[in-house]
Amino acid sequence: MQKRYHLGVIYSRVRVEEKWIFGAMEKRGVDYERLDDREIAFDLDHPEPWQAFDAVLERSISYTSGLYALRMLNAFGVPTVNSAVVAEICGDKLVTSAVLARAGLPQPHTMTAFTPEAALEAIETFGYPVVLKPVVGSWGRLLAKINDRDAAEAVLEHKATLGSVQHSVFYIQEYIEKPGRDIRAIMVGDRVLTAIYRKSAHWITNTARGGEGELCPLTPEMEALCLQASQAVGGGVLAVDLVEHPQKGLLVNEVNHTMEFHTAQPVSGVDIAGEIVNYVLEAAQAARQVKEQAA
Repeated sequence: MQKRYHLGVIYSRVRVEEKWIFGAMEKRGVDYERLDDREIAFDLDHPEPWQAFDAVLERSISYTSGLYALRMLNAFGVPTVNSAVVAEICGDKLVTSAVLARAGLPQPHTMTAFTPEAALEAIETFGYPVVLKPVVGSWGRLLAKINDRDAAEAVLEHKATLGSVQHSVFYIQEYIEKPGRDIRAIMVGDRVLTAIYRKSAHWITNTARGGEGELCPLTPEMEALCLQASQAVGGGVLAVDLVEHPQKGLLVNEVNHTMEFHTAQPVSGVDIAGEIVNYVLEAAQAARQVKEQAA
């Protein structure tokens, strides 16, 4: 008799990816609950309702809400996909870069500073153009290509004046002359399911900003690099974004822990949602086995 597992899916909005995930769960007859992150609450004195879940998949749009939900669930002993540790690393570009650097993985040249003056000095060491990114953010928002010193001074002043935590850490990256595209590889566990090119005439190639998807043939080099990046951040269900540097070759640009795949699934023909559900079920099974052995 096949064991049944009680799963949860934390979400902010039912996008196409969540529809596919819910559909995959229903197709498999999975017992699951939809958990709107605008409505849930955690009682530290009563973790029992959450401990009824064998595993929880986190799909929040908000990095902060998702991260703290994962922290609570992991503190309650509930397995999650992904873990709070992985979310904390992947949700902060600077932390991701530091972890990738420690693992010795190739990535764009990156510097960070904490004042406009120090940031300007760092930018000058690169030469122009450079790219400024917020350490937390997605969909290619608030990225700035800085073409000269005047632009650098203006953007740095704006970020300093805005004053939020998001703008008080200056994340500076070399500008790469991409061939009109970057690569998004979808990973589940230790497998690269598929990869797509995100193509655009604009230097920002995110599909959320109008980039178009095209199937990217997987190569042994690409798969090895993606696996190393996944292992460096802790593994799970991830999207590894690669850029093709004209001199340095493939570089790891970002690793995303709640990736969108509305383009990758239809372009590749791979049932990414179904593979994610299978992975969450495997996590639930592994956790159940540990509990039974400890009992």
